Amino acid sequence: MVGEGRTVSTFHKNETVYAQGEKADKVFYIQKGRVKVVVLSEQGKEAVVGILEPGQFFGEGCLTGQPLRISATTALEDSVITVIAKTAMLAALRSEPKFAELFMSYLLTRNRRIEADLVDQLFNSSEKRLARLLLLLANFGKAGSLRPIKVQVSQEILAEMIGTTRSRVSFFMNKFRKLGFISYNGKIEVHNSLLHAVLHDSPQIRRD
Repeated sequence: MVGEGRTVSTFHKNETVYAQGEKADKVFYIQKGRVKVVVLSEQGKEAVVGILEPGQFFGEGCLTGQPLRISATTALEDSVITVIAKTAMLAALRSEPKFAELFMSYLLTRNRRIEADLVDQLFNSSEKRLARLLLLLANFGKAGSLRPIKVQVSQEILAEMIGTTRSRVSFFMNKFRKLGFISYNGKIEVHNSLLHAVLHDSPQIRRD
């Protein structure tokens, strides 16, 4: 994906990829690492709205005429990211069918995720939202079994992403560990039993 208007950059852990309010004129593609998406309110409050991983694009709002970034992005770990100028991205979408197909697949997958997130927020308890988030972070839905969440994600970040308090997340995490759904000792390892509990609507995870 390297060529005219495209470069590959390395961002170190906690390094800003772009800031909220910055000019939007590039699209990014994660080759390696993970990126946190944060929105800052006018009152200065931050909210984590997403964690992105390899194979995902971000910053594509510039393609629809968005002049400024409406969020900020930060590398959660050392990351290798392809940076594509807006003009190069539009040219590639017109002239490279395979690349256009890849990008369209990403957009459709992301839209399904957004719809699922909305349903999750509207109808599920914070406990079930946390269970679903842990499954997503452990790459549920990809080839292979669930695995440890490689990047360290604090309980504060988890709380922001599901719309609850850190104390509630701590309570749920301890409960999940006692039930054998996760191992949690600094790093989180998600077990298949959590997936089974969510899919079968287990009463062990509150619905409301």
